[in-house]
Amino acid sequence: DAKVASAIIPPAAAYARFSAGFPFPESVDQAAAINDVLSDLASGKAMNRLVCGDVGFGKTEVALRAAAAVALSGRQVLISAPTTVLARQHFEVFRRRFEGTGVRVGHLSRAVDRAEIAAVKAGLADGSIRIVVGTQALASDDLDFADLALAIIDEEHRFGAAMKAQIAVRAPHVLLLSATPIPRTLQGAMVGIQDVSIIASPPARRRPIRTFLAPFDPGSMRLALMREKARDGQSFVVAPRIEDLQPLAQQLASLSPELKVVIAHGKLPAEEMDRVMTGFAGGDGDVLLATNIIENGLDVPMANTMLIWRPDRFGLAQLHQLRGRVGRGRRQGFTYLLSDPDAPLAENTQARLHTLEALDRLGSGFAISARDLDLRGAGDLVGDEQAGHIRLIGSALYQRVLARALRLARGEPAIDAAPPKLSLGATGYVPTDYVPDATVRVNLYA
Repeated sequence: DAKVASAIIPPAAAYARFSAGFPFPESVDQAAAINDVLSDLASGKAMNRLVCGDVGFGKTEVALRAAAAVALSGRQVLISAPTTVLARQHFEVFRRRFEGTGVRVGHLSRAVDRAEIAAVKAGLADGSIRIVVGTQALASDDLDFADLALAIIDEEHRFGAAMKAQIAVRAPHVLLLSATPIPRTLQGAMVGIQDVSIIASPPARRRPIRTFLAPFDPGSMRLALMREKARDGQSFVVAPRIEDLQPLAQQLASLSPELKVVIAHGKLPAEEMDRVMTGFAGGDGDVLLATNIIENGLDVPMANTMLIWRPDRFGLAQLHQLRGRVGRGRRQGFTYLLSDPDAPLAENTQARLHTLEALDRLGSGFAISARDLDLRGAGDLVGDEQAGHIRLIGSALYQRVLARALRLARGEPAIDAAPPKLSLGATGYVPTDYVPDATVRVNLYA
């Protein structure tokens, strides 16, 4: 059973004013997810909910409404993001939305100076700051809260199990957000350990990202980038390692000297990273050459083409997240998965990448996660492993056994499988030449 937690019901008028600040109509799924979260908070039991929705489908607004319900009730909220860039973006969004509400929002990450960090920590301890947005720094033991009620973990698949537990244990209510939940989280939702809300309805006029898998070819690379430049758009070129960036930069300079290329990766100082990212989002540069640091948090409305070098070195969820960075406006987006022609793909790797090609419709993140669950296994629901297959028992049987145990633990009747019905497609009888005596034959049928 869920742990008991004090019910949180926000002041109706203040919450309605905050909700009116959302400039778009809520989608049906988005409205349902918001209602799920508000019902959980008001239930008197601890919330443990996953909100699953593709990039740009409105998960952030669900997090904002949850934070508003808690903060407007006088309690505190933490929002943890996997990268400094995403934490900074969330901080700006939350700060703008809570202006004029009397709720102070703080920011903790390596991009914040020491004086500001000290001020935020003091505000959290005395309760004057009700919302804090940050990175894994929010798991620090030297961070004290006056009355923390809700922990929101964005892009939960980017956190390790231990780190998520360390952040979540601070608050009675936990809300996870992801486009592609890790197998362990998805398994927990499927068997009922965790509640789940799915946002599958896309924003109006958004188009699916067309995805292609092909060996790397310099001519095709130039064609894709120049075609995007011709329609006044921007492109991403993504590599799995920092060491890959310089050779690719040289190749881009040779192939397309007319394109302005900017570079971003995780070893850049925070200030320079912010400058490059915000500059590119503002139109400074034709191509952003980067590692998967851009997977989360970068909104570039003019970016419609992405080329990913060595896609076999990325996870399925990573690739889906990356392609969600393009085609966020009204133009058709394209993603090219460029394999190394000198390193043929293994059969299982090809199958994994073809999954991404096949599932390129809008809202396919949940389906990709389910496929990832099949390929990688669900991990250990009571340990730290977030993927892997349980030995000696098939995943389908394990799921049924676990679901049955959970129902019994909650005091609900177990739902056992119906007895099998055998149909051979032919009438069965004992031939008379086998048993001539009719009475004996009747007894055999009985």
